[in-house]
Amino acid sequence: MKFSIACVATDRSRPIQNGDVKSNKYEFDFYFGEPEELFRIALQEARYDITELSMGSHITKTARGDTEYIGIPVFPSRSFRHSGIFIRSDKGINSLADLKGMRVGVPEFQQTAGIWLRGMMADEYGVKSDEISWKVGALNSPGPGERMKITLPEHMDVQSIKKDDCLDKLIRKGEIDAIFSPREPNSLLDPDAPVIRIYDNVGAAERDYCRRTGFFPIMHCLAVKKTLLSNYPDLPEHLFQLFVRAKEFSLHELSLGNVLRVSLPWVHELQKELTNLMGGNPWPYGLSANHEEITALIRYAVMDGIAVKSVQAEDLFHPETHSLLDR
Repeated sequence: MKFSIACVATDRSRPIQNGDVKSNKYEFDFYFGEPEELFRIALQEARYDITELSMGSHITKTARGDTEYIGIPVFPSRSFRHSGIFIRSDKGINSLADLKGMRVGVPEFQQTAGIWLRGMMADEYGVKSDEISWKVGALNSPGPGERMKITLPEHMDVQSIKKDDCLDKLIRKGEIDAIFSPREPNSLLDPDAPVIRIYDNVGAAERDYCRRTGFFPIMHCLAVKKTLLSNYPDLPEHLFQLFVRAKEFSLHELSLGNVLRVSLPWVHELQKELTNLMGGNPWPYGLSANHEEITALIRYAVMDGIAVKSVQAEDLFHPETHSLLDR
């Protein structure tokens, strides 16, 4: 049997696509793309059998009870998001606490990066998401907005910007005070624009966050169509083990110091540092290893009003995968 897989091309997925890591039972057609495109296809069409899926959208759909996919605790994308906070340098903003009552732009309110940043802002700086005026729209040029329709509580101040506008233009003009985005606004690179990152030393801030919380924020999970499972009940576990092997293949390559496997100096030393910082497994798969982190993300989604009700971390993933362990 051959299944379609849509995901981002990374060192966690390429070993399966190029045959370095093989399935002994199934074949897969890979479709590589960028997250924004893949998530719209998954949420609007459910085109692919297996897909990389936004955790924010997955929580939202699971809470609503209308999802066509069930998750597998494989997390193809994780990222600290301290680098994704951009502010006007002339607004007296020195920390996230100063954003209370201000106007903040986001590409999509349901975007997982934004959920993590709003959760961090609430937990560590005491500013909740309903204390900010949110402006939703494309970052650097006009775009389609939210990937799927969401209905937010009335007390949330979340408004779409004009269709022919973009967040970069608004922050340049001072019509918003900050942007939360995984991608950079063009104004950040313009020396004449008063736009900077909120953290002078992003790496130090992210390492400190990791030490204090133990989190390496999960952005995406792998998900499989529910309709496949009656005929292929072993598919969720099979995919879990396959992607574990692909990740192990990649991490082993990074550990080889005789020849650089990626085009970056000192990557071998950096891998050692981060492996120690993250308790020996910098990129864990499996529900039990990530339960606390996923529970926090669910709590943040409920706080934002994106999730209509709280769900358990277990509700997001196929039951046969709950006990699977990352080797």
